[in-house]
This record gives sequence, C-alpha cells and structure tokens, in this order.
Amino acid sequence: MKGIILAGGKGTRLRPATLVMNKHLIPILNKPMVLYPIETLRDVFGIKDILIVSGGDHIGGFAEFLGDGSEYGVELTYRVQTQAGGIAQALALAENFAQGESIAVILGDNIFDAKALKKSSKNLKKSNNATLFLKEVPDAERFGVPTLNQKGKIVKITEKPQKPDSSYAVTGLYLYPGDVFKKVKKLKPSARGELEITDVNQMYVQEGKCNDIIFDGFWSDAGTPASLARTVLWAAEQSDIGTADDSSYLRLSP
Repeated sequence: MKGIILAGGKGTRLRPATLVMNKHLIPILNKPMVLYPIETLRDVFGIKDILIVSGGDHIGGFAEFLGDGSEYGVELTYRVQTQAGGIAQALALAENFAQGESIAVILGDNIFDAKALKKSSKNLKKSNNATLFLKEVPDAERFGVPTLNQKGKIVKITEKPQKPDSSYAVTGLYLYPGDVFKKVKKLKPSARGELEITDVNQMYVQEGKCNDIIFDGFWSDAGTPASLARTVLWAAEQSDIGTADDSSYLRLSP
C-alpha cells in the first residue's frame, strides 16, 4: 500500500497565518502539521512510500522542510496541483504514483491519535473495498455524514447536510483499492465547480464495496481557528514539552 497526503488549498480560514505559509506547515506545538499525517501513514499502516500533493506556490516549502523524507523514516515524492479543482482532482494526480496498488489517502490537516487509530484498525484486511473511518462529532453538519443501516453499514453519504442522518462524520482518511482512479475519471464537477471526494465514496457505497470503521479516539480537521486550537490543546496533553509551570495553561481540563 502506498500513501497519499493531499495538502492543497489556500487555508483562507486560517489567515493571516496562511498568507506567509502553507496551512499544513503551521506548527502544532513544536511539530508542523504535515508531520501528523506522515506519522499516521507510517505508524498505523506501515506505509513508507508517500506522495504529497500541494499547490505550486507551496510545494517548495514542503520539500525544503521534509526533503526526501529519510529523516522521518519515509520516502517522499511531490506532485503539484496546478488548479484548485477539489480533493478528488488532487487525488487524480496520484495515479502514476500508485501504479495500480491500493492506497491510503489522508487530508493534510487531519490529525488522529495514532495509537487509538492503530487499535481501531487492528483487524483491517486487504480487500477490493474502500474503507472509510467515521468519528462521532457534535457538529456533523460540517462534514460528509453517513446514513447507516441497522447493521452499521453505510447506505448513503450526504455532504454537509442541514439535518444530519447520524452524528458521525466521514473523516479525511480513506483506504482505496487500485480502481479508485477509474471512479475519479467518471466524476463531474459539483455545484461549486470541484470534483468531490464524497462522490467517489458514494460510488463505492452504491456498489456495496464500502467498509467503515468507527474510530474511538481524538480526531480533528485542524483547518479552522477553533479546531486548530483544540488540536494544540490535545497535543499539549500528549506532550512532555516544557515544564508543569509553563504548560499548565494548555491543559484541556482544570
């Protein structure tokens, strides 16, 4: 299995910080955000061959910081997304890199508790199905929301519904078989002019080839000021950086 990190976008919700750096290079404590998805792919799924897709004005920053990836125990390849055509359009750029193999795709601003994710994935087996990771959240309307049947199987995914069918969000971590690029090529732009990853996932659902894993652990899409702050607080609780005196104000609980 190969890994793909989608790290495009302009990060407008995190301006003005993103006027001077890519969102995925913003630090979570002392660790730039992009290191978290790298560690997820490496430590949870054992993936060392990773492609990073980002815009042309930011790819140099990733390459300067990460180099060839050897310092982090991985081998990195870079690909430029020249148009802001959506997540699925960015994924399409990875077809030659994947070479028909199964892939793990993660959005660059998605932060997971790697230990909890590894525990949730312990029974994961290679298959021709897609696998989506679900997380119960208080604000499901912000995400793609699965409709689940009585057996807990996904029967539909609705993007940002006003009245969610469930309290679960489809996180930005997707495991796909090698045929995913055939599905991407069938997509048509959405109302906002982008190729939507939810439409790819919906194809697998309609074919009865979509598995889901309910993840019980910390997860955040750190792309907004509020979610970034929550992620920093979580990272502080996991870290031994600093002393009790200078880190106590970062605690999540009194």
